[in-house]
Amino acid sequence: MAQRQLHLGVFTYPGGHHVAGWRHPSVDPKGILGNDYYRQMAVTAERGKFDLLFVGDMLAAREKDGRVIAQGALNNIDSISICAAMSSATEKLGFVATLSTTYNEPYAIAERFASLDHITNGRAGWNIITTANDDAALNFSRKSHMEKSMRYQRAKEFVDICKALWDGWSDDALIADGNGGRYVDASKIQELDHKGQFFAVKGALDLPRSPQGWPVMVQAGGSPAGTEFAAQVAETIFAAQGRREEAIKFRSTVRERMPAYGRDPEILKVLPGLMPILGSTEKEALDKEKELNELLHPAVGIWMLSEQMKFRLYDYPQDGPLPTKEIRANGSNFTPRVVSLMERADKEGLTVRQCGIQVAASRSHGSVVGTPEQVVDHMKLWLDEGACDGFNIMPAYFPDEFTLFVDQVIPLLQRRGLYRTEYEGTTLRDHLGLPKPERFSKA
Repeated sequence: MAQRQLHLGVFTYPGGHHVAGWRHPSVDPKGILGNDYYRQMAVTAERGKFDLLFVGDMLAAREKDGRVIAQGALNNIDSISICAAMSSATEKLGFVATLSTTYNEPYAIAERFASLDHITNGRAGWNIITTANDDAALNFSRKSHMEKSMRYQRAKEFVDICKALWDGWSDDALIADGNGGRYVDASKIQELDHKGQFFAVKGALDLPRSPQGWPVMVQAGGSPAGTEFAAQVAETIFAAQGRREEAIKFRSTVRERMPAYGRDPEILKVLPGLMPILGSTEKEALDKEKELNELLHPAVGIWMLSEQMKFRLYDYPQDGPLPTKEIRANGSNFTPRVVSLMERADKEGLTVRQCGIQVAASRSHGSVVGTPEQVVDHMKLWLDEGACDGFNIMPAYFPDEFTLFVDQVIPLLQRRGLYRTEYEGTTLRDHLGLPKPERFSKA
């Protein structure tokens, strides 16, 4: 049986994915909003033959008890803006932008992604989120955040409308006949007339069908509702399992549910987040991790932990045990990553401070601290065991740690037959092995 090859994304983030990454001496904290910062990242990713560069989205400032967190770095700037800017510095690299279905309208999103796919010559992907942060509601004239199951119902209708708008134009509707004075064949444009539970949309998109038909449909939710939504719409999943057994179960669960929606599970690509901290020796890597953790302000870790647990931990002793009994009694419907952390805290006796560092250091994603060979061994094991189809790499800080990954890990993956040595296509769908969807298909 031939060796499967990995798919790789890089998750860009101001400063880096370790919450204290922006404080690393190699990082220019004031430069993380500039074009050069993102341009360098994209060029490095294409040099490493990455499938895609992933950009997140946040619709509310980081805050604690009504105060903006002063010790944390910034969130990403607008994802579409970043992707459009970086695409001009690259030719093959795909770009996945995150936009919410809860705080946007379908027509506007369909137009933005059709535009991005045209501008990039078929390299766009949409990370479809429903927004997890309750505070976002207050920034959009709402008193409260929509209940989770209702958010996913809205998201499904939202996505269906976008697909219908993208499919409104036949692939050959654009004629562009200057001599005959005929730009489009209007008979090959189908107007949408949608009236649903959440939206009413009437009309056609004012753009031709884009090179990929639709942008690649990416999803990042891990809750039961999010998993079901992924089975309905996702072609790629940015997963958040840090343990191999959990990752195997998650990937299998989504794949098993896809046929019920008329979808082929073989198209699905699951990419867990992975933060590699690299050293020429394991000790060197561990020392680097220790240095980063020492730069982490305790207030940031405990704030992030409180947000995830939906439980106020500021008044508990930092070096006392995580109060898992009280947290469980206070709530339910915890995310898989929260459940996993509480189980680990019970088993290993982790303190509030240690759990805060754990959450803040990797943002609850997987992490490997070691040599390039150890990182490659980890990645191969996960691939071979069916825990993933690749990884979304989350460097602890940019640009140096990402450059190190491209220079030292990618060549090892290539020599072991685990990764491409050249791009074989030009679109993001080509890189991921995804077909161009037929008009009005479920894909």
